[in-house]
Amino acid sequence: MRTIIRAKRTVPLLALALTLLAGLITPAAASATSPPRHRIHLLTSGLQGGLGSTVGPGGVLYVTEGEAGKITRVDPRTGHTSTFARGLPKRIASVGVGGAMDIAFVHQTAYVLVTLVGPDVGGTDVVGIYRIDGKNRATVIADIGSWSIAHPPTTDFFVPSGVQYAMQSSRGGLLVTDGHHNRLLWVSLDGGISQIATLPNVAPTGLDLRHHRVYLAEAGPVPHLPADGKIVTVTRRSPVAQEIASGAPLLVDVEFGPDGKLYALSQGHFTPGHPEGSPADPDTGTLQRVDRSGTMSPVATGLDRPTSVEIIGHRAYVVTLDGEIWSIALPR
Repeated sequence: MRTIIRAKRTVPLLALALTLLAGLITPAAASATSPPRHRIHLLTSGLQGGLGSTVGPGGVLYVTEGEAGKITRVDPRTGHTSTFARGLPKRIASVGVGGAMDIAFVHQTAYVLVTLVGPDVGGTDVVGIYRIDGKNRATVIADIGSWSIAHPPTTDFFVPSGVQYAMQSSRGGLLVTDGHHNRLLWVSLDGGISQIATLPNVAPTGLDLRHHRVYLAEAGPVPHLPADGKIVTVTRRSPVAQEIASGAPLLVDVEFGPDGKLYALSQGHFTPGHPEGSPADPDTGTLQRVDRSGTMSPVATGLDRPTSVEIIGHRAYVVTLDGEIWSIALPR
């Protein structure tokens, strides 16, 4: 893993991925800066490398577990968990990141984004999108890794197959961010892949859709300064990114709430001088609400390295890299 990082120190992606996934630090449920306890509670724990999430059929949460190569279904009311799918490529131990990264539904069918499992990093599996055909069956529908190798980005990179980070259903297909190759892709259900937007060295992470616009979170390069944590928007007709908000370090997700407000998830403060790939400082993650002026206001603070967020009703459900899900009441 350290060899990969040293290969190209100017590229932030693997540092980002390691920041999100490496190292386990006990979370602080109620530090001095945490929201009041009546507004936040631990919904469930024990997931193996929880990262990506979505709200699927029945209004329940679906969370990827990269270490286990499975998808877990979580009841947002009770926290009860059950296995939805298993047998997906697992995270490669020597790489330390990757495997099942995110999940999305198209027409009630689940699709899982899998990354960092190909031959270019010592694996034997396909980097791409897998369709879930049953609890123990999955089919590759798009080989994003091979496509990425054949279509290298214009920015610097050292993982030829890329590091695809997040996925969102769109127009009968799937939008995919590649934080290492700094681009946004669209993938059809028959395996067609096209590039929607190219970005500078900003490490795009989570995304959401509203009125045919794609909203992207950007972690920014190491050391993940607050000014580099941005939300930008693009459309198919206007693929040049337009900044709409900034000011929180290491943004990893973005999500619209029921009130039309936009929320952003910050993994936390990154201490300058720490090696690339180090996690953010413990208990510094925040859930932010974006104001009309483009500034961000904290809704919840003191979160321990959150990785993705979903909103159901007036509650946000935050997944942490050490396998916990926290329920947070949103302001009305």
